[in-house]
Parts: sequence; C-alpha cells; structure tokens
Amino acid sequence: MRIDIPEQKKLVYEMTIPIRWGDMDAMGHINNTVYFRYMETARIDWFTSMGFVANPAGEGLVIVNAFCNFIRQFEYPGDILIKTYVSNAGRTSFDSWCTMERTDQPGVICSTGGATTVWVDFPNQKSAPLPDWLRQVVAD
Repeated sequence: MRIDIPEQKKLVYEMTIPIRWGDMDAMGHINNTVYFRYMETARIDWFTSMGFVANPAGEGLVIVNAFCNFIRQFEYPGDILIKTYVSNAGRTSFDSWCTMERTDQPGVICSTGGATTVWVDFPNQKSAPLPDWLRQVVAD
C-alpha cells in the first residue's frame, strides 16, 4: 500500500545525510529500517535548529504513526537530501512529510514518508495543545 504525500504542504527544513557503509544490508542497498532513521534524524535536527530541547519531565513530541514508500534504492556511497514538510496542524498535532533524493540526482525522489506528530504532556501522559511557537511554524 502506497501513501501519497499531499500536494498542500509547507517546506520547513532540509538537511543532507551521508549514506554510511553500515546502512547497507546483505543485498547491497540501504536497509528499509534505515529510511526511518534518516527521517528521525531530519526531524530531530529540525527541532534542534529551532532551539527545542526534549524534556521527558515536561512536554514534547511523540510520533503516533509513521510510514515510508520505497520508490528507488539508495546505494553506498552518496548523500541524501531530506526535505521535511508539514501540514494539517490541529490543536495538539500536525502531520510531517519527507522526501528523500540523492544529492547527485536532484529531483529524483527515491523515498517518501510521513508521520503524525502529537504534542504530549509527559508526566500526565496525554496530549496537550501545541505551543504557540510551534503552531506558528506548522500552520498552513
């Protein structure tokens, strides 16, 4: 089943990640679990770039679902450009989306993915309203 990322989305972050030798599996291409690590790395880097520091005793982000569409194989060596987008900002959540392409093949999308992200009050273990600073970033 392929999940398409929406046409209406807002680009919020770009980063480049090198493909590491150890990212490959026995078939000589990047293992499918690594794509999720790439998306996680981009998401954490994006939040860090905004000055957000995770605080398990306070509030923060939780991914409640995630998916990845594997379109073309990534192979070592190379660099991956990950573009992160957002849409559907709600009271406590928003959707995030990623496209991944090799830097030496601009515009050729090798993978797409996404996640629903919820702002959570960790001590009470329940969702909480998105803080104003984050709402401004993820609003359409």
